[in-house]
Amino acid sequence: MNPRLEQLHPYPFQKLRELFAGVTPNPGLSPINLSIGEPRHPTPQFIKDALIAGLGGLANYPITQGSDALRQSIADWAARRYGVQLDPATEVLPVNGSREALFAFAQAAVDSSRHGRRTVVSPNPFYQIYEGAALLAGARPFFLNTLPENGFRMDWSRVPEDLWETISLVYVCSPGNPTGKVMSLADWTELFALSDRHGFVIAADECYSEIYFVEGAPPLGALTASQQLGRGLRNLIVFNSLSKRSNVPGLRSGMVAGDAGVMKKFLLYRTYHGSAMSPAVQAASVAAWNDEAHVIENRRQYAEKFAAVMPMLKDVLQFDAPDAAFYLWARVPGGDDAAFARGLYEKQHVTVLPGSYLARDAAGVNPGKGFVRIALVDGLEACIEAAQRIATHASALTPHA
Repeated sequence: MNPRLEQLHPYPFQKLRELFAGVTPNPGLSPINLSIGEPRHPTPQFIKDALIAGLGGLANYPITQGSDALRQSIADWAARRYGVQLDPATEVLPVNGSREALFAFAQAAVDSSRHGRRTVVSPNPFYQIYEGAALLAGARPFFLNTLPENGFRMDWSRVPEDLWETISLVYVCSPGNPTGKVMSLADWTELFALSDRHGFVIAADECYSEIYFVEGAPPLGALTASQQLGRGLRNLIVFNSLSKRSNVPGLRSGMVAGDAGVMKKFLLYRTYHGSAMSPAVQAASVAAWNDEAHVIENRRQYAEKFAAVMPMLKDVLQFDAPDAAFYLWARVPGGDDAAFARGLYEKQHVTVLPGSYLARDAAGVNPGKGFVRIALVDGLEACIEAAQRIATHASALTPHA
């Protein structure tokens, strides 16, 4: 077997199961799971209908590039959302969810030859796929801590100068998982300048881009920033997904867009990778990308939950309101995130994810230590009930004068 598999870390949810082993949660309380970023709002009926109507396509092998209709729907959505005109033939690809594509992209983008560029940079805390993708591509991950004192930004001055010429790929996540931080135009300006100077490719994970709190004021995306700065799409690849936007995590449907030259190489890789999207899923995806009404309603529900929950938790947990996405990234009393999560599960039957499980020790610190990630993915009533239980648990741990 590939020896690089031995380098992979246990997935955060495996570690969570191990943390809870032997714990019997309070039997008098119903379980509420806010640990995983799985949307639980109902899937819109029109997407289900389109999936069923597309079942006739199961009689045909799909092509890796996807249908013209699907690529056009993605390009049209990008024009509405980001104000950019993408060529659907050369700058857009459908993918089987952003997770699959983020992993696969490193296999195509990393130069793992003996004298190649063998470093992949990612934020820390981070989505664990970035690390696994780098390791299995034969690269060395470099984790750039995003810390509260730095506004949860990636501080590029912390990258050693002699490392830049070894970097093939930089992952960024905006809105960020788990912090909800959105990259500003100044952040993009700095990153693009570094990419132009050193020649690495940027993989911009934007799967949370459609979960924000002020209608009509979406978070800045990489495609918009690149256009505003007049640099084109050079060495920029953007990843997005219908999972969060349209409440279809089981559909496994997303998109990749960007630099036509890089996309051509990625399509070649994907042709061998065997990652063509089912025709029925393509039909449902076209319907989803073409509609915004359900996305607006989705955002309204998340905004309602944050407005209800944050005041309930502000006196017992330390956190900033996220710029976007559906996570609260909160510092816990006592500083032991794993112990807090275990105790919360035992006493209140609420599951959250320890922040240290989403990070690695880097520069002498685990930047997730002392935090928990709370995913407000359940319904409004369940999230309010969970917040009450979290407040009760946190209050019991907080010394009172």
